[in-house]
Amino acid sequence: MMRFVLIAGIVMPTVVLAGSLQFSDHSDTLPLAHVYDGGWEHFVGGGVAVFDCNGDGYPDFLAAGGENPVRLFVNQTNGAEWKFSDGRFAPVTGVTGAYPLDVEGDGLVDLMVLRVGANQIYRGIGDCVFEQVGRDYGFRSDEHWSTAFSATWEGDNLLPTLALGNYVDKSDPDGPFEACDVNQLYRPKNGLYITPVTLSPGHCALSMLFSDWQRTGKPDLRVSNDRHYYVRNGSEQMWQMQDLRLLGPGDGWDPISIWGMGIASQDITGDQRPEVVLTSMGDQLMQIATPDGFDAAPFSIGTYAHRPFTGGDGRPSTGWHAEFGDVNNDGREDLFIAKGNVDQMPGSAMKDPNNLLMQGADGIFVEMADQAGVATLERSRGAALVDIDRDGLLDLVVVNRRAPLELYRNISDATGNWLAITPRNSGANTFAIGSWIELRDKTGRISTKELTIGGGHVGGQLGPIHFGLGANDTTDVRVIWPDGGVSDWIDVKANQFIALWRQDSGKLRITKD
Repeated sequence: MMRFVLIAGIVMPTVVLAGSLQFSDHSDTLPLAHVYDGGWEHFVGGGVAVFDCNGDGYPDFLAAGGENPVRLFVNQTNGAEWKFSDGRFAPVTGVTGAYPLDVEGDGLVDLMVLRVGANQIYRGIGDCVFEQVGRDYGFRSDEHWSTAFSATWEGDNLLPTLALGNYVDKSDPDGPFEACDVNQLYRPKNGLYITPVTLSPGHCALSMLFSDWQRTGKPDLRVSNDRHYYVRNGSEQMWQMQDLRLLGPGDGWDPISIWGMGIASQDITGDQRPEVVLTSMGDQLMQIATPDGFDAAPFSIGTYAHRPFTGGDGRPSTGWHAEFGDVNNDGREDLFIAKGNVDQMPGSAMKDPNNLLMQGADGIFVEMADQAGVATLERSRGAALVDIDRDGLLDLVVVNRRAPLELYRNISDATGNWLAITPRNSGANTFAIGSWIELRDKTGRISTKELTIGGGHVGGQLGPIHFGLGANDTTDVRVIWPDGGVSDWIDVKANQFIALWRQDSGKLRITKD
């Protein structure tokens, strides 16, 4: 039985900032209007991968196109003057989304590109140039309709473990209902990927996330599934990686059945365990982490966002990408949710604005998308909260189905201090995926973020981890590394981009990032 937990009052109050929350539409700074389009295979998908592909510190991004070619937008912003160029990337079509990661441990960002067709790995070779690889690592992909991905590093493996989630099996003559494809787990052996392990049953995965949700030091694989196609006997899933088995109630995992679309993960209660938001058709379910598993948050928390708050359409909402981020740097995580009808589903809202839910000191989230200027009524899919111009404020990228991609600059005033951190690990896992960054303020309050690849809806980020600090102009920082090693606490000043390099002594070497 699903329990509900009251969380108001658990989040420690921080500074209350007075000022306006405002975004400015900067879509016209892109060199072309990019649209995620296509037939029924692209009702889902539409992700965006955000990363720095040329080492200048500014985030670039690759946007899925569906039947249109994928597009790489290279960031050439200079201060307040935003500018992007059309990057050199293969004109590949059928792309549902992409995730950045450093596959071969050379410090250059690579890309896992998910497709309706064979999935592809593209190696970054510098200066935003990519080349298709795969067989170099032993990676081979059959024809699938892939819509979910996550990656982690296990043990001393040089290559990451890759989880690929597949939607409907298009070859099933009785589909699409009750015709979900199986998922796949690629594990390396002796420096090459071997034949993938089948993760079955599959229930039409639309998001995956490796996360150390119980803080045991070993991540498990969460899979969010679409009830529209599994119809019966399906649920959200959690795979224990050590034994490769599905967890159940005896493991603290109570299966639930929703129209699962995306996963957002972030500790908001201060207990160093990550909460999750699961987007869906209708309610967007927040689950609060407990020592025994998860409890459903009460409706009063304000995150369920089950119907449009503007636009005049009262039918249920359809959520896709969800992402936490401190938009006004007050020290509390806010939540963006991309919304949009699958296509023309009559039971769901057609005018379905995106949500920007701002967290208050009491732990309650309040809708501010309309006031902030980001309540688009297009069919949104993928998105990213990212500091495009390195001014310390999170900006917004939104991919729309059958409408141009949108780009918004955060121009809010009276915001708090901030810190952007990039942990750098020795060995193969150069970006320290699986690490936890902890910040401790003067009161002893600890803010925690887990470094992951996956979640969202068919897109994610690899780059600086953003913390809002409120009125604090310094903070203590430490890193808990993927192998369990813990760095010393160090004191750092606010309002800067830094890289934290792991040292054998346990100390951290700090460089400007």
